[in-house]
Amino acid sequence: MKKDKIFNICVWWLIIDQIIKLFITMKMKLGQLITVIPNFFRIYYVTNDGAAFSSFSGMRYLLIIISLIVFFLLINYIKKSKITNKLEIIAIGLIMGGLVGNLVDRLLYGKVIDYLSFIIFGYKFAVFNFADIGIVIGAVIYIIYLIKSSTMYKKIIKKTRR
Repeated sequence: MKKDKIFNICVWWLIIDQIIKLFITMKMKLGQLITVIPNFFRIYYVTNDGAAFSSFSGMRYLLIIISLIVFFLLINYIKKSKITNKLEIIAIGLIMGGLVGNLVDRLLYGKVIDYLSFIIFGYKFAVFNFADIGIVIGAVIYIIYLIKSSTMYKKIIKKTRR
């Protein structure tokens, strides 16, 4: 069943996320910074008690509730929908894996463990983690899936092939 692939992606993304976070917490001190590629990539062990860019900081229980609601909405969508498209399967699996990865952190530690830090053209991006990558890439893939499956997109492609 193709829906099983969603849960496989979710579980594997969660496992990889938690292994990396465990390694970071065991090998680094909170606030420690390791430069991997000067002026581009660093491993910077920090925590975030909010959501993206520290929004909703200090609202742990609200973020837990929102995460659980989104998780169960996704479960319900998976159960009730006929999901066969590879893009949709990958997208939902990545989003769920990232969502659960950060939810585990909030439940266990009260905050999310972040460690990936990039500097691009002198701009220091917000520090993030593997779970966040799953959520963002999954969302982008899902948007691509929605566009590709839309009737307007299909009409445009049909016209350009003439």
